[in-house]
Amino acid sequence: MAAERWMLQTKRADFQEMAKCHGISPVTARIIRNRDVVGTESVEKYLKGGLKDLYNPYLLKDMELTVSIIREKVREEKRIRIVGDYDIDGVCSTYLLYRALTEIGAYADYEIPDRIRDGYGINESIIRQAAEDGIDTILTCDNGIAATAQIRLAKELGLTVLITDHHDIMKEEGVEILPPADAIINPKQMACHYPYPEICGGLVAYKLVQALYEAYSISQEKWLEMLEFAAIATVGDVMKLQDENRIIVKEGLKRMGQTKSLGLRKLIEKNNLDEDNITAYQIGFVIGPCLNAGGRLHTAKLALSLLLSESEEEADRMALELKDLNDQRKTMTRQGTEEAVEQVEALYKDHKVLVVYLPSCHESLAGIIAGRLREQYQKPAFVLTDGEEGVKGSGRSIETYHMFDALVEVKELLSKFGGHPMAAGLSLKKENVDEFRRRLNENAKLGEEDFIKKIWIDVPMPLEYINEPLIEELDLLEPFGQGNEKPLFAQKGLSIRSVRVMGKNRNVVKFSLASEKGMPMDGLLFADGDSFLHELSGSRKIDVIYYPAVNEYNGNKSLQIVIKNYKIAKES
Repeated sequence: MAAERWMLQTKRADFQEMAKCHGISPVTARIIRNRDVVGTESVEKYLKGGLKDLYNPYLLKDMELTVSIIREKVREEKRIRIVGDYDIDGVCSTYLLYRALTEIGAYADYEIPDRIRDGYGINESIIRQAAEDGIDTILTCDNGIAATAQIRLAKELGLTVLITDHHDIMKEEGVEILPPADAIINPKQMACHYPYPEICGGLVAYKLVQALYEAYSISQEKWLEMLEFAAIATVGDVMKLQDENRIIVKEGLKRMGQTKSLGLRKLIEKNNLDEDNITAYQIGFVIGPCLNAGGRLHTAKLALSLLLSESEEEADRMALELKDLNDQRKTMTRQGTEEAVEQVEALYKDHKVLVVYLPSCHESLAGIIAGRLREQYQKPAFVLTDGEEGVKGSGRSIETYHMFDALVEVKELLSKFGGHPMAAGLSLKKENVDEFRRRLNENAKLGEEDFIKKIWIDVPMPLEYINEPLIEELDLLEPFGQGNEKPLFAQKGLSIRSVRVMGKNRNVVKFSLASEKGMPMDGLLFADGDSFLHELSGSRKIDVIYYPAVNEYNGNKSLQIVIKNYKIAKES
C-alpha cells in the first residue's frame, strides 16, 4: 500500500468574524475557507444557493443561434438526430435533449455510438447513416468538439450540425481548432464568457433545454422536472461540486424521489435505496455505475430506453437487467484488479509508472482497474487490453504527473491517444507495449515524495468539541464529492478502552475510546477486522482522522466517530 502523510490545511481567515456574519460555528467557517470559498457573497451562495443562483443559459456562446436554428427546423418539420455518448453524461444529455425536442414538437430521434464498435464520439459511419436516413440536422451532446474531419464530412453531405459539448478544445500554436459546425455551445471556447465553464455535457444540454422551453413559453416546472438528470450527469462525470455544479446536484438530489422517469424510479427501487434520501455518493457508486454498465458491457441504448420507458413492466425488466450487468461488471473488475496487482507485485513494483497488460480483460474496465492501481500504489497507472485492432488502454494519474503530456512524449509508439492531466485513453500495436512501458518510466520525473499519499485534515478537533448541533450544521456543506470533499477532523493519542470486530464479513471494528481528558466516545472503522487486530497487537493508543456522526439505536441517540485513517501509536 502507498505511504500516507497527514497534512493540516492552513488557509487563513478571520473565522470568528465569518462565523458571526453567516450564523455558523468557527469550525464550519474554517472548512468552507479550506474549500477556497472566499468573500461574503460566495460563502452565502455556498450555504444557501438555490435555483435563483443558476446562470442564464444565454451567457453560453451560440445559445441564441442554436435555439433559432432548432426553431426553424421544427417549423419546417425537418428531421433532427441527437448523437450522444455511451457514458452516464452522454446518456443523460441525450435523454434531456430527446425529451425536450419531443416536447416542442420536433421530428427527432437519437443515436448513441457503440463503445467497442464505434469508439468515443461521432464518426463517419454515423454521419453517412444520418444522411442516408434523410436526417437534416445533427445535434451532438457530450461530444463533437474534436470531430473536425467528421463534421466537415457532414457539411459536405449537406447536413446542418449543432454541437453541444464540454470537453477541452485542441489548440495549435494558441489557436483553437474548431469543427465547421453551424453552431457550437461549449463553455471552454475562448470566445465564450460563461461564468463557470467547468460544467458537464449534461448540464450544457440542460441549459439548451431551458432556453428552448423559454422560447416556446413552456412552463419552468416542465424544465425543473428534469433537473435530477443534470445532477446525475454532473456527479457521474466527476465534475467539481463547486459553484453552479453544487447547486444543480443539491437541488437535483431533492427531486430524485419525485422523478417523473419511471425507469429511474425502478433503478432506485432495484438497488434498495431510500428514494427520499438519495445522496451524491449513491449516484456516484450505485445509480451511475448501473447506467454506465449498459455502455460498458452491452449497449448504452439500454440505459436510455430505461429512462424513457413508460411501461411499468418494461422499466422493471430493464432496471433489473442493468443492475445485473453492473453486478457482473463488479465481479469482472474485482478479478481484473487482483490480476493487475499480482502483475505489479511480481514484475513492476519498483516502476514509477505502472503499465499492466491484461489481454483478456474487457476493454471497458481498463480505466476502472487503472484507477484502483493508482489508489493502491499512489502511482500513475495504465491498464492495456486486447482491442479489436491491436491493444487499447486507459490511464489514471496522480497530481504530479501530467498524463496527456507524457503520452505526447511517446506519441510515435501510439496509433491513437487523447486525455487530460489526470486520465487518458490510447491504442497501440502489441509489439510496442514493452517499449511504451520502458519509455514512460525512463521519461518520468517522479521522486519518492510523489508516491506518498497526502491526506488533508480540515481541523484538528478534540472529541470534547463534538455535539449534535455541530453535526447538523455540517449537513449544510453537503453534497460532498470531487472539489467539495467531506471534511476530515483529527485527534491524537486516544485511549482504546475496548475493541471488537463485527459484521458477517468481519469488516467492522467497533471501539470504545477516550480522549486524554477522559471524554468517552464510540468509534467505527470499516476495514478487515482481523488484519486490524493483528496490526494493533495489544497497543492501547491510536491517532485518528475521523468524521463525527450520531448513532441512533432503538430510539436512543449517541455521538460517535467514523474513523477514516489511523495510526497506531507506539507504546512508550
